[in-house]
Amino acid sequence: MKKVLVTGGAGFIGANLVRLLLAKGYAVRVLDNFVTGQRSYLAGLPIELIEGDILVQSLVETAVRGVSGIIHLAAQTSVPDSVTDPVYDCQQNVLGTLNLLEACRKASVPRFVFASSNAPLGRQLPPAHEEQAPLPISPYGASKLAGEGYCLAYHGSWGLGTIVLRFANLYGPYSRHTQGVIAQFCQAILEKRPLTIHGDGQQTRDFIYVADLCRAILLALQNNISGELFQIATGTETSILMLANQISAITRQNVQVTHSARRTGDIVQNYSAVSKAKNLLGWQPITSLEDGLSKTWHWFQANA
Repeated sequence: MKKVLVTGGAGFIGANLVRLLLAKGYAVRVLDNFVTGQRSYLAGLPIELIEGDILVQSLVETAVRGVSGIIHLAAQTSVPDSVTDPVYDCQQNVLGTLNLLEACRKASVPRFVFASSNAPLGRQLPPAHEEQAPLPISPYGASKLAGEGYCLAYHGSWGLGTIVLRFANLYGPYSRHTQGVIAQFCQAILEKRPLTIHGDGQQTRDFIYVADLCRAILLALQNNISGELFQIATGTETSILMLANQISAITRQNVQVTHSARRTGDIVQNYSAVSKAKNLLGWQPITSLEDGLSKTWHWFQANA
């Protein structure tokens, strides 16, 4: 049985991914410092759990021993927090990633899947695609760009089987603790609060259901393609105002909407082209936004 290390495995993506890996017959080891990860998300699962920080090199070297692949999800993921504390953002997203890559090189781990986003692209006209030159506008985007660069460099210099996946805006079960807009909207509806939109609500995002994303990660883990970068998204553009209306309809709640100031570092328009992932990874999204929102809302209701 192949063993996989999932860093940040107690987080939103990790909680869904660990369950998929177990269902596919993998042995799973999770490394998480539980700063944002939730112990309850992994309760009762047959996994090996290591508690600690990816900045501790000796711990990272222990965590990678005996694994056939690493899925690196652990990160500082908040754009506003990266603006508030760019040094911490850099430590977690750049130095933490470098620690893992170096440990992989020393231990001859053959596969390394890196979770990124469209934040490195920054000031680009959509749709986002793999050939665009990165122009990040936030420290978070800059730190993720550095992580991408190190992944590609470790492939180029030492032949490490790295692959970079740029995730679109995720939503789905096990996201209650996150700052994602859909999770925030669902929680607000449960608590009978207005939905808060940063800015005028005309900003757009590409929302992908977490189960679709986890399938892409699994394919990246199993594929022999290395030294490549892929957009993982739906290719569909949705404004935040449209999203609020859809959630209102799905939850059958007459929700109020309030507006606050636009957040520094936020991208105004964002969606991705996914033809490369379809052609080379054999992946495509299968969950509509309506179905995904319905499943997400039911999970929030059941776990209120």
